[in-house]
Amino acid sequence: MPGLAIAAFQMNPAMGDLAGNAAAIRAARAKAAGCDLLVTPELSLIGYPPEDLVLKPALVEAAEAELAALAAATATPGPGLLVGTTHRTPQGLHNGYALLDEGRVIAISTKHDLPNYGVFDEKRVFEPGRLPEPVPFRGLKLGLPICEDMWTAPVSRHLARMGADLLIVPNGSPYEIGKEERRLALARARVRETGLALLYVNRTGGQDELVFDGGSFALNPDGAVMARMPDWDEALVPLRWSREAGFAPGEIHLPDRGAEEIYHAMLVGLRDYVERNRFPGVVLGLSGGIDSALSAAIAVDALGPARVWCVMLPSRFTSATSLEDAQGCARLLGIRLDTITIEPGMTALEAMLAPHFAGHPPDLAEENLQSRLRMVTLMALSNRFGHMLLTTGNKSELSVGYATLYGDMAGGYSVLKDAYKTTVFALARWRNGMRPRLGLGPEGPVMPERVILKPPTAELRANQRDDDSLPPYDVLDPILEGLVEEELSAADVAARGFDPETVARIERLLYVAEYKRRQAPPGVKIGPRNFGRDRRYPVTNAFRTS
Repeated sequence: MPGLAIAAFQMNPAMGDLAGNAAAIRAARAKAAGCDLLVTPELSLIGYPPEDLVLKPALVEAAEAELAALAAATATPGPGLLVGTTHRTPQGLHNGYALLDEGRVIAISTKHDLPNYGVFDEKRVFEPGRLPEPVPFRGLKLGLPICEDMWTAPVSRHLARMGADLLIVPNGSPYEIGKEERRLALARARVRETGLALLYVNRTGGQDELVFDGGSFALNPDGAVMARMPDWDEALVPLRWSREAGFAPGEIHLPDRGAEEIYHAMLVGLRDYVERNRFPGVVLGLSGGIDSALSAAIAVDALGPARVWCVMLPSRFTSATSLEDAQGCARLLGIRLDTITIEPGMTALEAMLAPHFAGHPPDLAEENLQSRLRMVTLMALSNRFGHMLLTTGNKSELSVGYATLYGDMAGGYSVLKDAYKTTVFALARWRNGMRPRLGLGPEGPVMPERVILKPPTAELRANQRDDDSLPPYDVLDPILEGLVEEELSAADVAARGFDPETVARIERLLYVAEYKRRQAPPGVKIGPRNFGRDRRYPVTNAFRTS
């Protein structure tokens, strides 16, 4: 009975580290010595998504050399390899998937359906391949649809018509809320249409704004999940497939859900960004508020408490409660907390500006001076000691411009960039009751309960509260979700039961803050329309729906 012993390698390739990625594939091959075939994700040799990096001829040439070396290694006993890499043909550069065996490159299949929506921009850098043919391997024919090729029917149907015995789908499918269910539904549609079993191998880890959740799986022709790999972790899993019986039962790891999956996405995204950009750790302002408290907790879970440095930067408006709550967060997380008052800087700036500000009552200008002084201080520490400045703002504030350019928006990375304030509250409550599976932080609460319960405030003037200027977050966030994620008109959002004047005001704030968002640091994508990679609006824009 024809069959295969397959090792599925859910790996975390590092962008552009060809030698390191090749070494990881060789190590996995050695561990899978008893298998026939080792399967890796999309562009596993280079990293995904490579963007314009693949337009450098030197990168493509280096990838070809590494692929040839990997192919030569298959002359020794062990499994054949399926490796994602670039492939040059007379038609141009392709996103390819190479079968290596017997010391040579047996065949390279190329991606036919190039995605060009949301975070994907492959048509800029790759040429589409022709409808791929099945690839012969040890008496069988392997169908190799690459990532997006599985999301529509033509490629899989063509491979089935051409006699494929099994579909193996390499992926670089980024995480977003609810995407795991969509992947599984589409894979089941393909096995129903073709009558073939399907192995879906996704990458894991973070790459700038994107984070990849893994969750690779094997389906039989009846749509039954026979194996599922864990979320977020690298894994090397042996599977057995036969033409007659399909995949034999294997381990099934249940997916993360709700706050747990979002928290893990943020943890993994921050961890890989800091590690792969070689920062010794992170520094952040710990204000006593929920955004900085949650950011600090995620940083500790990602990097460990020794690599997280928090600084309290009080002004004349900072309450005793905020000081106590910042100290409470630091104590619960086991991290360093220093205090540097910004009052001497404020006094100096006020004196400097007094001749020019004369006759004008204090307003937003003075408030923003405080935020900018805090970031000047934190950036000085970052420059001196090398720690990356972690930005702590959330998507609600960024949407409506309630964040200070060159102030609290400054930094190298933002874990909360795509999280609305209501999501921040949910994550804080979850983390205070649960320790994440991948977390390096403590068991138990990571912030005083008061941090979650007290009304949010920037403390830039006396008795300030966020809801002085904005609707309550349980009203603001659904309005923003309609305007941003769903691209609804103001009238359509108001029809859901919101005050039309409030919706119109929020729409205006959303549009005029676009110039600020252009200058925001990268941050973890968790939803379908994050600012930067997904939602790209013109700064100069007169269109309004209200």
